[in-house]
Amino acid sequence: MISEKSDPVFDSAVLNRLEEIKAMEDFPLPKGAAMALIRLTQRESTSLAVLAHALKADPIFSVRLIKVANGASGNEHRPVVSLRDAVSVLGVPAVRALAMGFSLLSTHRSGKCGNFDYPRFWSHSLVRAVALQLLTGATRSIEAEEAFSVGLLARVGELVLAELFPGQYEELLDRRRQEPSRRLIALEQETFGISHNVLTASMMFDCRLPEEYVEAAQLFEDSEGQNPEDGSTQLVTRRLLELADHVADICVAPRAGWRKLMPRLFQLGTRLGFDATALIAICDRAAHEWREWGPALEVDTGPTPRFEDVSAEPEAPQAMANEPAAAASPGGGQGISILVVGDQERVRTQLCDALTASGHSVFEAATGRQGLAMAIELRPQILLVDLQADEMDGIELTHRLRQFAVGRCIYILLLTGTHLLTGMDDDEKLVQAFEAGVDDFLTLPIKPRVLAARLRAGQRVVRLQEELARDQDEIRRISAELSATNQQLQEAGMTDMLTGCPNHRYAMDRIQQEWAMAIRSQRPLACMSINIDNFKQVNDRHGHDAGDTVLKLVAGALKDEMRAQDVLARTGGDEFLVICPDTTLEAAMACAERIRAVVETLPIVSDAHNACGSVSVGVAVRDASTADPNALIRLADHSVYLAKRRRNAVATVQSIQPLSALSV
Repeated sequence: MISEKSDPVFDSAVLNRLEEIKAMEDFPLPKGAAMALIRLTQRESTSLAVLAHALKADPIFSVRLIKVANGASGNEHRPVVSLRDAVSVLGVPAVRALAMGFSLLSTHRSGKCGNFDYPRFWSHSLVRAVALQLLTGATRSIEAEEAFSVGLLARVGELVLAELFPGQYEELLDRRRQEPSRRLIALEQETFGISHNVLTASMMFDCRLPEEYVEAAQLFEDSEGQNPEDGSTQLVTRRLLELADHVADICVAPRAGWRKLMPRLFQLGTRLGFDATALIAICDRAAHEWREWGPALEVDTGPTPRFEDVSAEPEAPQAMANEPAAAASPGGGQGISILVVGDQERVRTQLCDALTASGHSVFEAATGRQGLAMAIELRPQILLVDLQADEMDGIELTHRLRQFAVGRCIYILLLTGTHLLTGMDDDEKLVQAFEAGVDDFLTLPIKPRVLAARLRAGQRVVRLQEELARDQDEIRRISAELSATNQQLQEAGMTDMLTGCPNHRYAMDRIQQEWAMAIRSQRPLACMSINIDNFKQVNDRHGHDAGDTVLKLVAGALKDEMRAQDVLARTGGDEFLVICPDTTLEAAMACAERIRAVVETLPIVSDAHNACGSVSVGVAVRDASTADPNALIRLADHSVYLAKRRRNAVATVQSIQPLSALSV
């Protein structure tokens, strides 16, 4: 997906300044294997096979590349396990950008700029990369292949300026702290004659990343003036990057600052059509994957926020913050854990004393806001809440608590006065309460027998929920075992049991995938149709056991002569198909001749003496007249018919063409 458009539009002064900066001796550049890989990707003649082979020289980067490729390909596709497939999925520009990003990460974990927080910069960059890949995949409005590399490099200009001008950038960051209203981009422009976003866009363009991503990196920090009605790809890309950057802001912020950043998250998500539930799920997954990436890259991820819990969490009272966590264990005591919320201390004390005497673990909160915070933290099994609690009444507390997964499992009893149960307005209040998620209600003053009966009903519900949770865990365990078994069965269903080669079904699926990759990368794709000569005679004269032996011998010989990226499948009784990615007709013909020559030396039993085997090989390549994979296979079949006229031969119905003729 190399952008064929011109360099980002900068005036001559900016272009001159960019050239000056990139020519500086200390300009951060990839080192060692990463630089060699980048130079290799800049050659148009480099094949995917050669590139994949070169990647093997750096096993650490190879593992990271495959991991990113699996994130881009999504769950609906087969897992990416080979370097060639990883390069095909991501594209050469993304591989080039990842090589740059991971190399800079390893060589610039610290630097000379005192006020520049290098660990935070890379932690922020990593979570932005993960979040952008997930968000882009969820919208499906633009391709996600380059998203991770774009997220990783989206602010790399800041690192470059900090490394090139450490003293001046340190002073600039000090000035920014003293004047928080001043934008970093404006201060950089005043000081250096260029800003980090322009430098970032230029470096991303050098990697030949798509134009919409280059433009997004240059403009996403200044998106307020954009037309919200504009649904262009450029604007969607810009907003996705802005949203991913804000997810990163939340993840690297101190725990106390998470809640203040949430409204902005939902505002940015709404502009892209995300509802709150879907956005929170994506953000939680991004935080989880960020935490998984951290140790491998030696990046500090710090405390990982749970967006589901943060999204509506109130600030906990100071008294709560000072309580030891161990005292809040809901598992203590013989009974169940109960939280009582109400501003009437006499009623609250009476309830707590009665419940404690019954063997329950009891906690209390004086206000609705404090009760919400305690319910999220303690996760009681039953909640007793006063309808008229201070700061947040019982209905609002219930509504907000039910937004969390932990809150949906709590049995909630609403405490009401007798005077509230009369009249049309009060009936409406109870309807609102049940719609908010209240399970039952109790009237004040509390009658011990009624309270006990209500609690027994609540306990039954709680026990049922616990049993359901255990059943769900068991179902998930069984499902995982079945999934593994199904995977094994699927693999068995794709394998020819006699030769161990993939079967016809696998070959048809694989050639479809290789066809799509060839179209995308504008690389050739060849295939060979191979028939064993005189195979029927072997079966007729010596039996099927001898025929099975011949098949195994030929299959083994074919495997030995094939390249690592080629795919061999047994498609019929004596028929094999070889799929040859990134292979011209001339190269395929040479490979077919090697195969024919090797099989010719195999000992094949006959009536009088041991004879040698032979195969007929038909070769075809994707060209301008080949409409689809089936047409390619038909060409190979026509070619093998031509070869069988002579037997022990290689033939093709096509003529050898230059590579340019294959780019269709």
